[in-house]
Amino acid sequence: MAKTENGRGSADTRSIRSFRTISSSHIDDEDSLGSDSEINGFTSDRQTDKYGFIGGAQQYSEESAQDVPPAVLRQREVKWLDMLSHWDKWMMKRFNKVRLRCQKGIPPALRGRAWLYLSGGKVKKEQNQGKFQELDSQPGDPKWVDVIEKDLHRQFPFHEMFVSRGGHGQQDLLRVLKAYTLYRPEEGYCQAQAPIAAVLLMHMPAEDAFWGLVQICEKYLPGYYSPGLEAIQLDGEILFALLKRISPLAFRHLEKHKIDPILYMTEWFMCAFSRTLPWASVLRVWDMFLCDGVKIIIRVGLVLLKCMLGTREKLKACQGQYETMELLRAIDPRYMQEAFLIREILEVPVTARDVEREHHVQLKHWKKNRGELNFKPPPRMHGARVIMLAEPPRRQDLQQNPTIVLEASTPPLTKDKEMKKSKKKGSMKKSQPVDVIPNPYPLPSDAPFSVAPLLDNSLMPETVPKTETDSSEQQKAPSTDLPPARDSVPQQSRQSLSSTEQDTYL
Repeated sequence: MAKTENGRGSADTRSIRSFRTISSSHIDDEDSLGSDSEINGFTSDRQTDKYGFIGGAQQYSEESAQDVPPAVLRQREVKWLDMLSHWDKWMMKRFNKVRLRCQKGIPPALRGRAWLYLSGGKVKKEQNQGKFQELDSQPGDPKWVDVIEKDLHRQFPFHEMFVSRGGHGQQDLLRVLKAYTLYRPEEGYCQAQAPIAAVLLMHMPAEDAFWGLVQICEKYLPGYYSPGLEAIQLDGEILFALLKRISPLAFRHLEKHKIDPILYMTEWFMCAFSRTLPWASVLRVWDMFLCDGVKIIIRVGLVLLKCMLGTREKLKACQGQYETMELLRAIDPRYMQEAFLIREILEVPVTARDVEREHHVQLKHWKKNRGELNFKPPPRMHGARVIMLAEPPRRQDLQQNPTIVLEASTPPLTKDKEMKKSKKKGSMKKSQPVDVIPNPYPLPSDAPFSVAPLLDNSLMPETVPKTETDSSEQQKAPSTDLPPARDSVPQQSRQSLSSTEQDTYL
């Protein structure tokens, strides 16, 4: 684990842990936001970066983040909106283009929606309507709820969403994690699930974050959070075997000092690097991870090991097991910068087929040396397209629901307005002498007719030229006697106008 841990140093961690010793009566006396920020050392005028982290908690983000020009960002947003509107067609016919756009980075404004679609959480949510509300209404197992509540303040304590003890961020995190323990009681709760859920909550509502967590735990990283952590140990052996091909020097060094993968890669993989990398890099890694699956996580681990232990000069600085572990706990920030890391990840020659082949090899070694697995997870899905093929969605499952719905309600009318409206209705009924309106587009065989006598000045105020007498009459008459143009149009036209008001999708 890197020393920064998204801005949390060891001293900061001790101060957060010491917070548990403060009496609850002191917390109740203070406002939740003010008391928590004061305990964490923040004042009311604290500043946040563009990711929501407070006061330099992401000290490498500003240097490592790639600023996309606004014009390019708008173009990418338009492209992603089109993909999300025709998601099934893009996934089935042009998935390589979807992958390329994920590698370039999902626009921040659409990242939460795109993650939900990529992971299959959108389909899962639509096919289980009301399930989260049902789980959320239940009290939950006290054993798990107590453990979850103790972990809430440890999840990104320097992010504005989770800085307040008992704030909306921590409340939603509790709801999501508690709902998962009820959804999968045989697995219960694992501490590494909390940062996964917290990252999702930063980009989507609680219900969407719950289904995103379900997909990650069941499809992307199955068995990672089950008792015994057998799946994470298997993936550690897969990482170590692939390292032999990617960086033989690093492989021999770790093998020489008998440093098992479980010692350095557990938090990397179980938290999907959310507690290791700077936030700009975390978001880009997650964009690709939810598109292509666990091979992205493995590639990130290979890149970090190769960069830290891949040359003889670097190995001279770590002659033993302790020095090597200290080096891997403090990854050099330049290797975690967004541009460098993403470029290196894309160049690592490891495919989903390589991961699956090595998984079968390591599973045979496991059974030979340790016997059968105690917990058999469901098969792993390598990416968004495989998930969609395994669970074909219905068309209504992919329909985008508006997040904001505006009801077209008419304001209440006063007595004066009601009187005027009744007068206008009466005048409109009197000014309808024509029963039959001739066809304005006659055939050549039809007799010509004159439209001018059929038109009333009150119905076409803009087309009739104004004379001097008309202007003088308008100056004498009060403005309130003139009916608005909208009220004076025929009933059919008013119905066509009202149809546009029902379009409330933003």
